[in-house]
Amino acid sequence: MSSGAVCPTVGVVVLTMNDRPDEFPRAMASLLAQKDVGLDVVVVGNGCRPERVPDGVRTVELPENVGIPEGRNVGASEAEGDYLFFFDNDAHLPDTGTLARLVDELRHDPRLAYVQPRISDPVTGMTLRRWVPRLRASDPTRPGTVTVMAEGVVMIRRDAYDRAGGWPGHFYLFHEGVELAWRLWDLGCTGRYVPDIVVHHPATDPARHDTFYRLNARNRVWVARRNLPLPLIPLNLATWCLITLWRIRDRQAIRVTLAGFREGLAGGHGLRRPMSWRTVLRLTKAGRPPVF
Repeated sequence: MSSGAVCPTVGVVVLTMNDRPDEFPRAMASLLAQKDVGLDVVVVGNGCRPERVPDGVRTVELPENVGIPEGRNVGASEAEGDYLFFFDNDAHLPDTGTLARLVDELRHDPRLAYVQPRISDPVTGMTLRRWVPRLRASDPTRPGTVTVMAEGVVMIRRDAYDRAGGWPGHFYLFHEGVELAWRLWDLGCTGRYVPDIVVHHPATDPARHDTFYRLNARNRVWVARRNLPLPLIPLNLATWCLITLWRIRDRQAIRVTLAGFREGLAGGHGLRRPMSWRTVLRLTKAGRPPVF
């Protein structure tokens, strides 16, 4: 930051279920060590009273686990700042200037709504394909405009987040980042992947969650039904089905996936607010037409 510049304010939202006694304190220490930003850190206990919370950090205790996106919405409603940083409680920031650098990206481009750092495993240095928010993800060091986000570690301009309506709380888990990114793009905003800013996160497998295949399929249907113009919905879902069935080899996983797909088609997706055809064109020009 230049001398005399106004210190930007960042509201940080961290969820906890008190199940990471080693990773959570490290995550919090790396947050509180950040320089050149004003922080308002809110820890949301998703179905618990947060433990091992440093002094000066505010907490919210939810009586039940409302899921990740709704837990983030609760935290965002409490956190104050011109920018919001959503941070997994098993991640950590290896540099004390990480948040200030992310803010600088947003400050220099008023159309930019969110910035995605490169997420890498702290031991192997690996960046998983699902952490790279674009197609052709084989090179995680290539920067550029992106149309989705890895929602566990991302900074979002506060006013854009509010205008977009926040995360889709009823999704519970999976694909909420696609939903929010599309809605931000439909506001005329963009997103950027900045791989030279690195955040560490263990390379875990999302399929470790018991409900992975069902919710992954259900929410993919919901994202399409909530956000796409009607002619694109069958194209999007057909493409997703073909790719998914080609990738999955386990028969039980296929059965659960198809059950989740049927659940999504049955309803429950909530308010439909289809993006404009102009947004479809912008997403396509950015390299990811919304049929993938």
